Amino acid sequence: MSTQSHPYQQQLELIEQKIKENQELLNDPELSQLAQEEIKKLEANKSQLTLMAQNFEDSLQEQEAIQQNPTLKSNAILELRAGAGGDEAKIWAEDLIRMYLRFAESNKMQAEYLDDFTIKISGRATLEIELQDSETSEVKLLDRQYYPYQLFRHEAGVHRVQRVPTTETQGRIHTSTASVAVLPELKAFSAIEIRDEDLLWEFMRSGGAGGQSVNKTSSAVRLTHRPSGIVVRVSRERKQIQNREIALELLRAQLWENQEEERATKIDSARSAIGRNMRAEKIRTYNYPQNRVTDHRINQSWHQLDSIVEGNLAPVIAKVKSELMREEKTE
Repeated sequence: MSTQSHPYQQQLELIEQKIKENQELLNDPELSQLAQEEIKKLEANKSQLTLMAQNFEDSLQEQEAIQQNPTLKSNAILELRAGAGGDEAKIWAEDLIRMYLRFAESNKMQAEYLDDFTIKISGRATLEIELQDSETSEVKLLDRQYYPYQLFRHEAGVHRVQRVPTTETQGRIHTSTASVAVLPELKAFSAIEIRDEDLLWEFMRSGGAGGQSVNKTSSAVRLTHRPSGIVVRVSRERKQIQNREIALELLRAQLWENQEEERATKIDSARSAIGRNMRAEKIRTYNYPQNRVTDHRINQSWHQLDSIVEGNLAPVIAKVKSELMREEKTE
């Protein structure tokens, strides 16, 4: 724990003093038992205060990180991309979207589709974070609130699934992947500059679900950013102007992602968290036959796959965040 002063410092020093005073009474036959009981109570209080102080300092560090990187306070845009595995990979990407939507709903966050495989999550969520007392190794759960991008940013990467697809007639287990890109929602006044002359707009009729009112008008948008080559397609809304706004929002986020990757390259971390979407480039595996979810970054497994895929992601996200943030602090 940092030596920096915190609101619990004075109380901890007072408890330490009382523990020393009672330890001096342990050799007194008449007061020894009372001193032991008092020390036990004081040690319990000290442990609780130590965890609270650690939680305070961790929260303070997170606030400092947000000040240095304001995107951590942003809403989150989650873009799912089907990878290796054909039609099963597309189904898996849809399952992942459903998982994140249910998680958001159960944690009183707001979620909306920006396109078929892209959602935006807003609001704030409270998660229970495990904190371990460095002296007693005691683990306790403490509540902490998170903004969407701050909460989901460690979900970025390739998610692998091992299961028997519904279309499989011989019961064979297939391996498929889908990647999750997690981007902050960046407002128009952000540092990302988009010039009108760099944009190529194309409009067409929307296909698929949505009803005749969608399919009869040229509401779908394809936006190409000439300098970067990024192409964004949006067809979710019935009105073209809404899809144009969403397309600009997605373009701004992807330009930010490119900027961050360039910055990471300069500090010898060139590989994108999204990877190339191949089977071997994975951060997490969902193994249905073994009812197991494994996060490979922290080498941790959970045996409640059905519950997790239904949106009960809190234990996974909380554990991954706490472990990865601890690593970030030591770097």
